Amino acid sequence: MKKIMIVLLSVGIILGVFVFAIIHAQKDKVLYVALNGNDHNEGSKSKPFRTIEKATAEATAGTTVFLRRGTYKEKLVVKHSGTKSKPVIFKAYKEEKVALSGKNLKDVEGNTALVTIHNKNYVTIHGLMIQDLTTNLTNETVMGIYVTGNSKHIVLENNHVQHIETHADEGNGHGIAVYGTGSMKDIKIVNNTVQDLKLGSSESLVLNGNIDGFKVVNNKVRRSDNIGIDLIGYEGVSKDKNVDYVRNGVVKNNNVYEISSYGNPAYGKDYSAGGIYVDGGKNIAIEENTIYKCDIGIEATSEHAGKYADNIHINNNTIYNNFYTGISIGGYDKERGGTKNSIISQNILYRNDTKKLEGGQILLQHDTKNNVIERNIMTAGPSRLFIVNYFKTNQNNILQRNIFHKESRKAGIWVWKDEEYTSFSKFKNASNSDEKSSYLDPKYENATHYDFSLKKNSPAKKMIEK
Repeated sequence: MKKIMIVLLSVGIILGVFVFAIIHAQKDKVLYVALNGNDHNEGSKSKPFRTIEKATAEATAGTTVFLRRGTYKEKLVVKHSGTKSKPVIFKAYKEEKVALSGKNLKDVEGNTALVTIHNKNYVTIHGLMIQDLTTNLTNETVMGIYVTGNSKHIVLENNHVQHIETHADEGNGHGIAVYGTGSMKDIKIVNNTVQDLKLGSSESLVLNGNIDGFKVVNNKVRRSDNIGIDLIGYEGVSKDKNVDYVRNGVVKNNNVYEISSYGNPAYGKDYSAGGIYVDGGKNIAIEENTIYKCDIGIEATSEHAGKYADNIHINNNTIYNNFYTGISIGGYDKERGGTKNSIISQNILYRNDTKKLEGGQILLQHDTKNNVIERNIMTAGPSRLFIVNYFKTNQNNILQRNIFHKESRKAGIWVWKDEEYTSFSKFKNASNSDEKSSYLDPKYENATHYDFSLKKNSPAKKMIEK
């Protein structure tokens, strides 16, 4: 009996040591990088690496790389994937100010990014300043963060991207660019600031190609010379044409402002930049965003004939003081695609079309069909235009329970299928708007200070309820 007990005890000790070894081996790794470090160090807090490049080589699944304060004049190229339980994380240590700067990078044709994630999974980039990358070359595209290939389960959060600039007349630049050249899923872009960019023909924050499942939430996008947030399809980014479009995602609670192409060398004097733009995407919710002082507040269409922005829900956004129009759907000419099966609901559209460009508050263009425009509250801008539709190609669009702000001594104007109406009743008849659509004062709490909540006695409250 004693021998058996001794054997069992010995086996137990051996198993315990084995289990401890496994647990210890599986423990997540932490590495540090600091400007006073050395790449011959072990990468610990007291003996950090000097370069991000060294850390990326060592950052396998389960590794968190902490960057200490300072400006790093080098790129971050992720070299290893993580797993669901063991992601690879690069982040600023305890919210220290950490900048990746492109000031020392020379102009080189092709794609140049300060952060690159290519064909990697379960990677997080957190809390970094990414800045000061410029080019004078037409054939170089500069980017703050570039995610591409078959990357999945990527998180970009609390980063600050600024001063990414192309100075070429026909150049391109992006603040954050996610290009699904392969198959991408589960992309999260959260709580970032993207600002002060010179973009040429490109976008501040863009998802393009084969991307199925994404969240763009709580970001601030501002002061740039082309599109703010863009969701794109049918540009040939994906090798598989059947899935070459962004889909199944949400753009929520972003603050987008001062986005205009006016003066951008690629656009001249055109006011054509959308704050939020769906160009050929599908099954996308755009909700609870605030957009102002952009050329177009929100736009949903496709730039490719025969293609559509499909099943786009534009709901509960606050859109005011934009230069051309508040919300635009449909192609800008008959050579473009259109918008279908989409809903525009419960948005506040206040004094857009500030440049009197005849865009009004909601603009319907070429090839819009089977869309619902309902329960929006619209206050006309200087042009006095509410809903504008100069094309006769729209079909089966439903207008119901919309509120048009009636103001003393200020007439309203509606355009439907290229016919102008100054009579609300005649517009309702022409557009088949329902009987519950109204022309009245919604009684905002304090619209001059952009408080668009409704007073208790607002007649609009019941009108826009389901």
